[in-house]
Amino acid sequence: MWGAPLTVTTDDDDAGIRVDLHDVTAPEGDRFDYPVVHLPSVGVALVVRDAQVLMLRTYRYPVGRYGWELPGGGVDGAEDPGVAAAREAAEETGWRPVGPGRELIAFDPLPGGVVSRVHVHLWTDAEPSDEPLDRHEPGRARWVPVDDVVRLAAAGELLGSGTLVGLLQYVAEGTRDY
Repeated sequence: MWGAPLTVTTDDDDAGIRVDLHDVTAPEGDRFDYPVVHLPSVGVALVVRDAQVLMLRTYRYPVGRYGWELPGGGVDGAEDPGVAAAREAAEETGWRPVGPGRELIAFDPLPGGVVSRVHVHLWTDAEPSDEPLDRHEPGRARWVPVDDVVRLAAAGELLGSGTLVGLLQYVAEGTRDY
């Protein structure tokens, strides 16, 4: 049973980050505090063309290492996750996905304590974007052979659950519409 949560928010209301501390009574009768972190939903762009996937080679401070990731970011308010994914791809890579794309997979990466749905959208073409690159994104865009995806995953070179789950779902489907 959930009790009334204690809520902690950031000073920046636009960040969309909230932490609730719930008073929980487990089915066995134990009672404890249970923190739940609420983050915005995430839109991730998986763009494939000519047997290559658009990725970023980037350094991520929280984990202290370089790796490969798909472009993506937070969904703004009521924005459609596919629209957010396409916007993020253009801002981060200089390539704009062409066409409507389709949702490849959506999942909850850490359901034991974090509420943040990740939506991976697939496109099979892109064109150079006229939008300026986001200067706060440190990655460099590269087209990586789809055949390298499993090797990169096994080597621990893929950063983030959206990247790992999205790429492995794509490979598992055997989708060769590129």
